[in-house]
Amino acid sequence: MIKRRKTRQIHIGPVAIGGGAPISVQSMTNTDTRDIEATVAQIRRLEKAGCELIRVAVPDMEAAVAIRGIRERITIPLIADIHFDSRLAVAAMEHGAQAIRINPGNLGGEDKLARVVDAARQHRVPIRVGVNSGSIEKDLLKKYGYPTPDRPTALIESALRNVALLEKLSFYEIKISIKSSDTLTTISGYRELSEKTDYPLHIGVTEAGGLIAGTVKSSVALGILLFEGIGDTFRISLTRDPEEEIRVGFELLRSLRIRQRGPEMISCPTCGRTRIDLFPLAEAVEKHLQTMETNLKVAVMGCVVNGPGEAREADIGIAGGHGVGIIFKKGEIFKKLPEEELLPVFLDELNKMERERRENRD
Repeated sequence: MIKRRKTRQIHIGPVAIGGGAPISVQSMTNTDTRDIEATVAQIRRLEKAGCELIRVAVPDMEAAVAIRGIRERITIPLIADIHFDSRLAVAAMEHGAQAIRINPGNLGGEDKLARVVDAARQHRVPIRVGVNSGSIEKDLLKKYGYPTPDRPTALIESALRNVALLEKLSFYEIKISIKSSDTLTTISGYRELSEKTDYPLHIGVTEAGGLIAGTVKSSVALGILLFEGIGDTFRISLTRDPEEEIRVGFELLRSLRIRQRGPEMISCPTCGRTRIDLFPLAEAVEKHLQTMETNLKVAVMGCVVNGPGEAREADIGIAGGHGVGIIFKKGEIFKKLPEEELLPVFLDELNKMERERRENRD
């Protein structure tokens, strides 16, 4: 049984972070923030996929001003990602950012940081202190060396030093991240940090890679940390469409039985009996399931001979072969259809089951 580490609680808009609140899944847009239409469109797709917090890059004043137009058209809290320029941090908050991510030590001195903190206090905006292996101060690198699994000290000391800058200004609405691209350094770093502070932690592996490598690295590091009760919010960082990050994130939580959003999908790995193009079929079903919230168990199987029997615990499933396919429920055949009709009819049935379960729940 997972026992969460006790942390303070902050709020980003209506979303609680830490203090026993559900672990939230977030992502970051890869659009040009100044392009309001494109950014809003991507965020809306992420909302449908289940994203609970969204971060946007703020490289200049035009991007900071665009935050207002973006926030007015989305439903999830918006976080501004700022580097170096305190004016952008202040402007982002003035235009509606509900949290900011900064490295307090690289904003240009105490006076500039104080202005950022004053704005955060005025607008009730929490600050994420974000440190990664590439942003550690030179004196800490000289003292502790580059972060490694055996010695992640420089990462931790950099984060705590930056937190202290905020505490000196009597600001405590803080969450912390210390990211490394190395899986084992990430694990050891967060373990040590969680023993030194009770601020909520945003966990993740930075620059994790593409879909396969990034999913594996992130799942190993975050899975271990979450199993140990460490982490209050996270992002799966992939060189991929950010919707994929949300899909991986919720599957990770489901596999640890921490949270469950929407249906669970099981599918066979295919074998020589498969007589249907299963890969695109499974992908289409999986993508559709990301838009659903009802707790269903859904199966996508490669052959009609063994499919229903092997997936008899599924609420609903499909299996196909030789130009035909079947839809089955709890192991019993429900409909037999031509292969080209199988997917649309199956998706319609899924939507019908979700409506029925919602009505029964209400």
